[in-house]
Amino acid sequence: MKSYALCPVSDKMINERVARINGVFTLFLLIVFGFTQSVVPVVFLAVDFLLRASDYSKYSLIGISSKSIVSYFGFNKYIINAGPKIFAARLGFLLSSIIILSLLLKAYLPALALAGILGLFSFLEAAFGLCIACEVYPFVYRFYYRVKFQ
Repeated sequence: MKSYALCPVSDKMINERVARINGVFTLFLLIVFGFTQSVVPVVFLAVDFLLRASDYSKYSLIGISSKSIVSYFGFNKYIINAGPKIFAARLGFLLSSIIILSLLLKAYLPALALAGILGLFSFLEAAFGLCIACEVYPFVYRFYYRVKFQ
């Protein structure tokens, strides 16, 4: 993962192997949603993203499962700053919430499109370790402070 001066820095650290397996679980749940169009996998994702984006990440079922898989297979640890992953979880929560809202409004096409975008982000994380949140955050940061201080 690239290091940016504007990347959200946290005092927490995370094993990137766990984050990549989190991406696999997220992608799997989004594929289930795509085939079933059931709101259940997306609600599960929204709750899990909310837990990972807050101080309650230790209660994330996806996180617990990913840690167990990493431990079981004995993958080497690759410790990184958790800030970008927390920001990514917040974006995941936002997108999941919008998908749920779209489903409640019976707007299935926008819900599937957003699920596809979130699935693409998850695939890139899982397959290549590419954190889209790290790529997007500097732009969000600049926009926020440009608007805030004008």
